[in-house]
Amino acid sequence: MNARLSIFASALALACSSVFAAAPRATAVAGDIAGSADIRLPAALRAGAVVSKAGPSAADVGDADSFGRTLTWLGLTDAWIELAADCSGSEAERCQPLAPAPATTTFAFDDVGHVTLPRNAANSLLCYWFSPFLQVDYANPTAAPAVAQLSYVPTVTVENPVLDDPALIDPNTGLPFGGSLLTGMTSSERYEVPLAAGQHSFQRDRDSAVCIAGLVSKQSLVQNYGLSDAQARQFFKKPTTLRLNIHGSAQFVGDASLYFGLRIVGD
Repeated sequence: MNARLSIFASALALACSSVFAAAPRATAVAGDIAGSADIRLPAALRAGAVVSKAGPSAADVGDADSFGRTLTWLGLTDAWIELAADCSGSEAERCQPLAPAPATTTFAFDDVGHVTLPRNAANSLLCYWFSPFLQVDYANPTAAPAVAQLSYVPTVTVENPVLDDPALIDPNTGLPFGGSLLTGMTSSERYEVPLAAGQHSFQRDRDSAVCIAGLVSKQSLVQNYGLSDAQARQFFKKPTTLRLNIHGSAQFVGDASLYFGLRIVGD
């Protein structure tokens, strides 16, 4: 992974441009959405006093469980995906053969990278830094103008022994969790590039996103997934594996190299 990171880091110095449109919605619950909490400094801090040992409430800071705690580095993983007309010579970890234009090709790669955390790795929150680096050759081999498109939706499968309880039902499926839940990230993207007849357009795009409410938190486990407070606390005392998934589609793409870096942090 380190050698690959060095290669991509060197390439990042090149100029990049892309045309961006609204991203598709992930099928997984986007646990990173914080909602409309009224976040402000606790009254004690506004008055210059010392906060009580109980700490501020969720009404004050939005996420009382992580308030005042230090950030903890918890590991990283990455993935290299290629889209190509012929994958036989690909050196990427995953490769999707592209259908000839103007057909649309969909791709779905699960567990392209993972991080396994020991018990007690975090107190109440697992967060992410997500950094894609895309190199795409948009190509229109037809005799008419076209709009090329590339989209991707990252999700994370979260595995934890607490979710093995058959009495716990995933509200998104109506079935028992079976040991894991699927959570979305607010990092989906869709690119659209107008092309004249016979035109190619090679583009590089470097982007990053950081989490808000987190991939998974004590608060989201209770509010979004129906765990009790005790079960949510127990969740963070158990080992957890996070598996990165990338789904998407491409049209009028000659070939593409898609690199995704994922770093996990916690409280």
